[in-house]
Amino acid sequence: MSLPLAGLKILDFTTLLPGPYATQLLADMGAEVLRVESPTRPDLVKLMPPFVGDKSCRVSAAHATLNRNKQSISIDLKHEDAKEIIHKLVREYDVVIEQFRPGVMQRLGLDYNSLKKIQQKLIYCSITGYGQTGPLKDRAGHDINYLALSGLASFSGRKETGPVLSGTQIADIAGGSHHAVMAIMAAHIQRMTTNEGQYLDISMSDAAMALTTMFGSNAISSGEDPELGSEMLNGGLFYDYYETADQRHISIGSLEPGFAMNLLAVLDLSELKSKISDQSEEVQRQIRATIADKVRTKSLSYWQTEFAKVDACVEPVLTMNEAFKHSHFIARGMVTQALDANNNEIRQIDSALPFKRPTAHQAGRELGADTQTVLKQLGYSDEHISDLYQRKCI
Repeated sequence: MSLPLAGLKILDFTTLLPGPYATQLLADMGAEVLRVESPTRPDLVKLMPPFVGDKSCRVSAAHATLNRNKQSISIDLKHEDAKEIIHKLVREYDVVIEQFRPGVMQRLGLDYNSLKKIQQKLIYCSITGYGQTGPLKDRAGHDINYLALSGLASFSGRKETGPVLSGTQIADIAGGSHHAVMAIMAAHIQRMTTNEGQYLDISMSDAAMALTTMFGSNAISSGEDPELGSEMLNGGLFYDYYETADQRHISIGSLEPGFAMNLLAVLDLSELKSKISDQSEEVQRQIRATIADKVRTKSLSYWQTEFAKVDACVEPVLTMNEAFKHSHFIARGMVTQALDANNNEIRQIDSALPFKRPTAHQAGRELGADTQTVLKQLGYSDEHISDLYQRKCI
């Protein structure tokens, strides 16, 4: 069976994380993605160690994953001949995705209004920190700023520490990448009935606010703000991480009564049975302290063995490399292989989507690896391509 997005063609002008991860997901589902890269301003992800692959074609591990299953063409978008190449490409592509600041693509003559004159059915997605409108639209920002401004960071952490950094980029990925993919897919489905494309404005700060879900809806209705370490799922209850005797940690999420009773049975803390459902601050503080003292008496492996016998919503905090070796993720096929340009294998995390490739992924390519092939497919002669190289357009 072919992958579900086979035949969908995407022109990708993005760098770093939000756009490339979005197009990685689309490419993993079978879309044909062509990265349009600057010959003079490298994507910084390509410079991030460690480097993997054959010595003759070593690439950043992050780039090898984020930009897998994509082609790469190198074009200086400011060059006088660049627009003609992009216009020819757009005539053959379904989707454009970019993440420049608002106005950049317009100055290059490559904005939605310009390109839809060439391709009426074009879906054009822009990912930015603050969107294409509003007083902050031209402001620089990063994941941490979007989480801060959206309110999400204000209750993510402890009273003792203040807001804390996450281990992954929530606004960039859940806000930018995932919302872009959802919007592109929705627009693609709509185009099947309307035969029309559309412009998609994805704001990572908007998405970060939307991701507050339960706590955000409670706050907007009541006028009361969620607080650090005081809510049901951010440290206000015994739902938390606890240190073991060997300085590792377990996660305890035993909120439901049945799970809570199993938890207390394994911990031999029957004295807490009558208290554990009491959500008052003082009682929960005492429960957390009692659980913490008990968990600290044994090693991680001890608790893993004991909690494996029951359903209590208790799991070990694994390192990444421990997780890669875990029998569950191995059984789920979450560790896979990609091939570099010389067909050497590179271990990667597979897509979590249910559409699996029948063959190995193609690791992220070197800058402009497909420039000549793509230009020849557009009808450019060897002489014309050579001239574009000499005049530093490509």
